[in-house]
Amino acid sequence: MSDCTHNCSSCSASCGDRKQENMRREPHALSKIRKVYAVVSGKGGVGKSMVTSQLAVLLRRRGYRVAVLDADITGPSIPKMFGVSEPAGSSELGLHPGKSRGGIDIMSVNLLLQDETEPVIWRGPVIAGIVTQFWTDVIWGEVDFMFVDLPPGTGDVPLTVMQSLPLDGVIIVTSPQELVSMVVEKAVKMTEKMKLPIVGLVENMSYFECPDCGKRLHIFGEGKTERAAESHGLRFLGRLPIDPSLSEKSDRGEIESFEGDWLSPAADILEKL
Repeated sequence: MSDCTHNCSSCSASCGDRKQENMRREPHALSKIRKVYAVVSGKGGVGKSMVTSQLAVLLRRRGYRVAVLDADITGPSIPKMFGVSEPAGSSELGLHPGKSRGGIDIMSVNLLLQDETEPVIWRGPVIAGIVTQFWTDVIWGEVDFMFVDLPPGTGDVPLTVMQSLPLDGVIIVTSPQELVSMVVEKAVKMTEKMKLPIVGLVENMSYFECPDCGKRLHIFGEGKTERAAESHGLRFLGRLPIDPSLSEKSDRGEIESFEGDWLSPAADILEKL
């Protein structure tokens, strides 16, 4: 256009020269976050929060400063798993995250509600805006690794996080069921469309180990996640068992005391990236 000022913010015309809107948001001025990884899944109930918490604990045990941004606004579980129940603090500078007994910083909508059992009945854009504020308004301080626990699927919140936060990679969590190929396909395609690197795939609820004989029982069938990873040229990061002690520790807010090195290879990769 001959009268184009090249200032797209003040122009409503749709043309080939129009610049793509940059939705990237800067963190709070007092935050310095080195690496940010999102944990996603194509469907609910596969254990994203379990994978998120274990990765956070493993890297904290290695001496890193770790934070978890709980972006699952309508189904937050991170504070309970870490035993964090005190409300988030605030000052004239911004919000302050909660802190676990092991020193992991946590921000979740449950830390802002008077009653953690109060349902969050908000529409998608409002929920997405809250997640963005967790990034821009929370004073995270110095963080080596931040994990973002996303709600399942490809809705407003995953899209907002992938567009607004400077993600260094995405970790996809699956389960052993037959439909895993379809679920992985959806998650992989969304991540690729957002032009984000995929760190790899984790299979949760992969097997149950008999406490008497030590035999591994594949309750949901032999997992196909490793095969799916190979077909997409992705890393297979490991398998998590069905372990009643993990559920008990999560219910008691003691996930930081779990024993197990199932995700140590994944933590090794995150250290090297």
